[in-house]
Amino acid sequence: MINFKAEVVQILSSKMEELTIDEIMEMIEMPPDRQMGDYAFPCFKLAKLFRKAPNMIAKDIVDAIGENTLFSKVENKAAYVNFFVDSAAFAKAVMEEVLEQKDAYGSSTIGEGKKVIVEYSSPNIAKPFHIGHIRSTVIGNSIKKIYDFLGYDTVSINHLGDYGTQFGKLIVAFKRWGDEKEVEANPIPTLLKLYVKLHEEAEKEPQLEDEARMWFKKLEDQDPEALRLWKWFRDVSLKEFSRVYGMLNIEFDSYAGESFYSDKMPTVIESMQEKNLLKESKGADIVDLEAYNMPPALIRKSDGSTLYITRDIAAAIYRKEHYDFYKNIYVVASQQNLHFQQWFKVIELMGHDWAKDCIHIPFGLVSLEEGIMSTRKGRVVFLEDVLKKAVNTTREIMDQKNANLENIEEVAKQVGIGAVIFQELSNSRIKDYTFSWDRTLNFDGETGPYVQYTHARACSLLRKADVEVDKNIAYKLLDETALKVLKVIEQFGNVVKEAAKKNEPSIVTRYIVDVAQAFNRFYNESPIIVEDKELQKARLAVVCVAKQTIKNGLGLLGMTAPEKM
Repeated sequence: MINFKAEVVQILSSKMEELTIDEIMEMIEMPPDRQMGDYAFPCFKLAKLFRKAPNMIAKDIVDAIGENTLFSKVENKAAYVNFFVDSAAFAKAVMEEVLEQKDAYGSSTIGEGKKVIVEYSSPNIAKPFHIGHIRSTVIGNSIKKIYDFLGYDTVSINHLGDYGTQFGKLIVAFKRWGDEKEVEANPIPTLLKLYVKLHEEAEKEPQLEDEARMWFKKLEDQDPEALRLWKWFRDVSLKEFSRVYGMLNIEFDSYAGESFYSDKMPTVIESMQEKNLLKESKGADIVDLEAYNMPPALIRKSDGSTLYITRDIAAAIYRKEHYDFYKNIYVVASQQNLHFQQWFKVIELMGHDWAKDCIHIPFGLVSLEEGIMSTRKGRVVFLEDVLKKAVNTTREIMDQKNANLENIEEVAKQVGIGAVIFQELSNSRIKDYTFSWDRTLNFDGETGPYVQYTHARACSLLRKADVEVDKNIAYKLLDETALKVLKVIEQFGNVVKEAAKKNEPSIVTRYIVDVAQAFNRFYNESPIIVEDKELQKARLAVVCVAKQTIKNGLGLLGMTAPEKM
């Protein structure tokens, strides 16, 4: 596609040797109203350089430029040089690229040869996969897809919470009150009840906490009974989790959880000792981070057992050695900010210069309308229940509006689950929010179903016209409403790069709402199926490229674009 902004920069650069291309690029503006041009160059900063009034400088630049085939006119208004892109040239450039690239439109090869690790979801086994986990899961999945789209070699890792003192607690709870058949029949809810009961009983019998620590130490020491129970808890949990991931259509390249690194931690601790990083504190081993305004990092407890931070350090070192990553991204709640700052610093102090390539992507927390979620107290909303309710609600709406729809069950899944995903990705990831059934299942306004329906509407128009759309189009016939759609579509590649730069999927979410809104205005103001076949073909091409852009954008969010709704 012609990069019209780059063309503007080249034109200006040829007339002003005093400024570099980068300086000119930085000064270019996009006017809010197209009547002021598509691109504007302000001349205020040039007054000292040229010893002239800014408006006179703007006039001189316009006179020097003259005519250009890519721009219908170049004029000066006050201190600005305004460039008006030739409508037909612009429409041709945008539509040809979308029609040629199709599913690859907006993609790039900027990441070629660079491996990016994205760790996300990472629920604790033997605990509920609840609504709080959806944030890491869908944000991480979208970030992974965005990096894929930009040509990076991405590896998705589900770093399961399958190790730690909580398993000592669960072993104690199961041995005291558990029933194997009950666990097999209904794994996660049963294990949750046991976990909650352990915490309730520990308030009356504090020695239960010591017993739990003892069993986790046994697990670290490869005790056969501890290993058998731990493996069983892990297997039944993964079976439950995989069902939810299937509903979300999410797959991982690796399920290497905390336990995977249990045999790699002694080497890491030895390395810290060799570098004189470890200090003894009340029988435990720490790394003193006071010089960096952080509390000490506890690496090994007094009983010899390890912690999250030890396993995270071992995991990062393994990933660098195994994958040689360009970036190592962690999509984990903002509650863990200090934890990541601490162990990133420990890795740096160990002499690993790639510590700078480890990136924590924080996000805000989810709370319930009745209060903060707590696994220990059993106050959670199961994610599977949310997804099922979304699908059932969508099915009810479809039964009322389009009961004869083909594959109605499949479309209800695509739209219902898509509504939940879109809701999660519609706001900046860092914001906290309160989970509400009503808001999540409200399909009006700037929602996933609205965008999906827009895609289905475009598909319906193309089916009705039954005309092959190609590049042989009378682009000059397109009106201002069509051009506004194309102006939004042209930005897709930049939007994807910006989303990757900021690790922010909501940039894509807001963008495809803009595409849908621009398309719907075009649909309402410009009849598509008309007698003038040249005009119809041009407008159908706009429908086609809008449909393609929405589909590509939804794909980056982990959503499907139904062709019928």
